[in-house]
Amino acid sequence: MSTDGTNSRDQDVRVRSELADAARRREAAAAQKLIDEFCAEAEKRGVAPVPIKARLMDGRIVKTNMTGWYIRQNRSIAVGTDGGYYQLTIIGGWRERLFGATIEPSPPPLVVGRGGRDGETGDLADFLDRVLSGEVEQS
Repeated sequence: MSTDGTNSRDQDVRVRSELADAARRREAAAAQKLIDEFCAEAEKRGVAPVPIKARLMDGRIVKTNMTGWYIRQNRSIAVGTDGGYYQLTIIGGWRERLFGATIEPSPPPLVVGRGGRDGETGDLADFLDRVLSGEVEQS
């Protein structure tokens, strides 16, 4: 078997992977711009941020180190006052139940819930607009 064919396939895989990574970075940058605009508008309108809580894999609710706004009714995603995009279903145990969880932002998508099965999917801009209009309960 020729190594040229294998090298060509390996190179094709690398190129596709690099293109996909670049597309994800562009999407995250565009989504981050929407989030930054949302945070400024929420502050301008006086939409108060709330303490963000996360759900452990066993269903228990724990405090986190963040404040911000829930963007989904089921409280599985939030935007922090720091402009971060947070997935709120996390792995944890007794330590998180006792002391709370430290959550880290993830790259924001332009489409919330893409590939999900819970029915609450759509454009990030629409989710952010719902928060600003008071359609997503924060308390």
